[in-house]
Formats: sequence, C-alpha cells, structure tokens
Amino acid sequence: LAAEQGQVSAQYNLGVMYFQGEGVPQDFKTAVKWYTLAAEQGVADAQYNLGQMYYKGKGVLQDYKTAMKWYFLAAEQGDTDAQYNLGWMYGTGKGVLQDDKTAVKWYLLAAEQGNTNAQYNLGVMYYNGEGVSQDFKTAVKWYTLAAEQGDAYAQYNLGQMYRKGEGVSQDFKTAVKWYTLAAEQGQVSAQYNLG
Repeated sequence: LAAEQGQVSAQYNLGVMYFQGEGVPQDFKTAVKWYTLAAEQGVADAQYNLGQMYYKGKGVLQDYKTAMKWYFLAAEQGDTDAQYNLGWMYGTGKGVLQDDKTAVKWYLLAAEQGNTNAQYNLGVMYYNGEGVSQDFKTAVKWYTLAAEQGDAYAQYNLGQMYRKGEGVSQDFKTAVKWYTLAAEQGQVSAQYNLG
C-alpha cells in the first residue's frame, strides 16, 4: 500500500523482494516495475539495480544503453558499483564506443572510495598503459589496495611485479607472500608459481 502511494523506500524494497523471491514468488518483471518507480525518484540503489537488470536481461530485454543510463544516474550520486560498471562498459565497449580514458575516469572515482574491483582494474590499466601512460609504480599502488582487501588477482599481479622488480625493487620474499595469499584463494597461476 505504501509503495502504491509513492513511498520510495517501500517501492525499492518491493523491487528487492520480488528480485530475490522474499515473501513473494521471484518475479523479475515485477522487480523492474518497482525499481523503476524508485529509480525515477532518484534512489541510487534502485537506479543501480535497474542498470543490472538491463545489463543482464532480467525481467527486461538485455539493453546495454539503458543499463548505462541507470548506472550513470547512480554513479553521479556516488554509487561505487555503478561507477565501476560504467568503467567496465567503457573499457569493454558494451553499449558505448570503447574508450579507455573514460573507463579510467569511472574506475578512479570508484577506486578512491575503496571499490576493490575498480582498484584492480586501475592497476591493470596503469600496468598496460590503457587510457593512461604506462606507470608500474601507480599499478603497484592500485594492486596493493585491492590485494589488501583480498583480491586474488591483484595479489597474484603484485607477486609478479615484486618477482620481476616492476615498479618496486625486486623482492622474492614479498613476491612469495603475495603469491601465497592468491594461491590460498585458488588462484591457479599463483599456485603454479609457488610449485
């Protein structure tokens, strides 16, 4: 009843409940309906979730451009997952022309707020010189932030950089530390390097 009267948090929560099948049968189309009502009133979580629905084609036809629209609105409100997803979409060319510089912009916004995936991807961009000048020291910075939050790929990449002396002084002991942390999470390349 509150949702039908325009109560935004009730609309958003109904979207979540229909999406997850909590107390009601799971129904993505109905989730989209409630998310849309909340998203149109500026609820960042609803905008992000609606972006996810369009990106994955759940309850709606898959539509990357519409996903980007909703991600953008959420990202502008500081939603780090939406910022990361915009970076990913620009980096991969999903729903938009591929643009590494714009990907870096969105990754940076999310990474500075602690988004692990964005920190890892920024490390990759700096390591490869995609959208930015190649800079191993900056790659180490972003990999370290992601690795310290438990990202196995960042841990592996740090191991590689310490082993090779890229952006840091060559340090086999530190390389082993990062490889071990990654390997313990099942990261196969790290397991191989320790073998």
